[in-house]
Amino acid sequence: MVQALVNISEQANQVLNIVKAKYNLKDKSQAIEVIAQEYEDNILEPQFKPAFIAKMQRIRKGKFTKVNSLNELLK
Repeated sequence: MVQALVNISEQANQVLNIVKAKYNLKDKSQAIEVIAQEYEDNILEPQFKPAFIAKMQRIRKGKFTKVNSLNELLK
């Protein structure tokens, strides 16, 4: 486990307190863990998640018309 001394804004401190209370956590380090996990799950590389792949496959099955140029598209 890595330990760090960090300086955060009052607003960030309030967010940590809210997360801590919402998930019934013992301390703010656990709140930071929850936030980091949520960030990883929702922000970092979502294109590799099964839900994203399924969504892209549904989109791919849609009806499309092939065009060779912008002018052809505009017609």
